[in-house]
Amino acid sequence: MAILMEKKISIDRTIAANNDVFGALARPTRRRIVELLNKKQLNVEQIRSRLKKLGYKKSVTTIRHHIEILKDSGLIEITKIEESQGAITKYYGSSTRLLDFLSPSDFDEDYSKIISKTTLKLAKVIGPILKNFPKTRKIQQINYNNYIVMEIINRSLTNLLEKK
Repeated sequence: MAILMEKKISIDRTIAANNDVFGALARPTRRRIVELLNKKQLNVEQIRSRLKKLGYKKSVTTIRHHIEILKDSGLIEITKIEESQGAITKYYGSSTRLLDFLSPSDFDEDYSKIISKTTLKLAKVIGPILKNFPKTRKIQQINYNNYIVMEIINRSLTNLLEKK
């Protein structure tokens, strides 16, 4: 048997999320809702109106369904509740910013030196964090530890990029 093609695959990126988040973001409408709520607190009717302007014609019931899924995943939350003449209006917001872009095809070539330098600098930061975890050979525990480190770095980078 002749090998016609073979390629070694190495991990060059990690996406840290749970199944609820992946499921919630599987629908374009939900991704758009998270993007809208990252910028502003909105109620269901305001979300429906803004989605309509973006070409998403959804009923209020459908929007409420999407909101429940996003709330359950932790991507959005209730930020304000108003009462007016006996009616309750909930406003939602998101502390998650989605960056929905494709990397350019020449990304590795253009940024390999910066990636190498940044990797060396991050090793000095991550080393002390990893020392907080007990040594283990169990893959599940190693993956969980890596997830925690990714969350720490992600939130730290977000703080820097958002200038908190």
